[in-house]
Amino acid sequence: MRESRPKRGSRAFYPRKRAKRIYPRQNFPEIEGEPKALGFAGYKAGMTHVLLVDEDKNSPTYGMKVFTPVTVIECPPLTVFGFRCYKQTYEGLKTLCDIFAENLDSKLRRKTTLGKGKIPKINPEDVDIEKVAKVRLICHTNPTFKKTPEIFEIGIAGSPEAQFEYAKSLLGKQLNVTDVFKEGDWIDVTAVTKGHGFEGPVKRFGIKLHGRKMKQMHRHVGALGSRGRGRVLPTVPAAGQHGFQTRTELNKRIIKIVKPEEINPKGGFPHYGILKTIGVLVKGSVPGPKKRLIRMRFAIRPPEKNPPINIAYISLAPKQ
Repeated sequence: MRESRPKRGSRAFYPRKRAKRIYPRQNFPEIEGEPKALGFAGYKAGMTHVLLVDEDKNSPTYGMKVFTPVTVIECPPLTVFGFRCYKQTYEGLKTLCDIFAENLDSKLRRKTTLGKGKIPKINPEDVDIEKVAKVRLICHTNPTFKKTPEIFEIGIAGSPEAQFEYAKSLLGKQLNVTDVFKEGDWIDVTAVTKGHGFEGPVKRFGIKLHGRKMKQMHRHVGALGSRGRGRVLPTVPAAGQHGFQTRTELNKRIIKIVKPEEINPKGGFPHYGILKTIGVLVKGSVPGPKKRLIRMRFAIRPPEKNPPINIAYISLAPKQ
């Protein structure tokens, strides 16, 4: 029987090209009940580790302290400067109207014409609620050392009528991460991965290097296929863009929501500094380099098990 290796690369992410912008779009789960925001966003500061007490009775480490890596995401408040109403058509959801707050931040002029006083004035009372199928918040970030904020939409739970009233109550106000998530929630994170530029097939797909006595190149594909160069299948590893692509990782758990003094290590996080606002500790790693915007939402397929979280220790050791 002929031995074979696993397939190089994955066709799940195709084409492997650069993302359109440095922060991603995001879909949201359909959640019934009380209206609330279904997502938030923050900036990746770095990683540290905690010691969690294993509460799973079927685990061999039950009752023991387990070393667990966590990602620190700083979450300054978001400003809800508007909301968008969608109507249902045979082609899907289409924009019905946009409603904006009166006093907008001057930083928005770097991103849109709304900051220059060109605000379409629509009274929320004039909107036909019967035509509204979905409402989403229009938010912008409040970064400390950046001139240009990020602008994106956040979904809302509940019926269209409840979504509309909830969005109207938040218009012009700030949204905090504690208003959306709590400790122990399961979330999905979406971000643009770390970019590596134009790379060869060895680093891009992990193919094997040729031997020392190979007459030609060592870091190239040995065979392009049975049809020759005239017809190369897209499954053949090739050089091209590596990284800087939008990726979503499912079922990350919020370990703890911390204040800056509870998580800032000695000397700060390398290439980031110290946290100045509330941070979120997410179990495991998340896509993207430090200082990149990480979008979070409630898990679209949460796991059934929800063991309690018991933190015994949070590392504040220097990360240099």
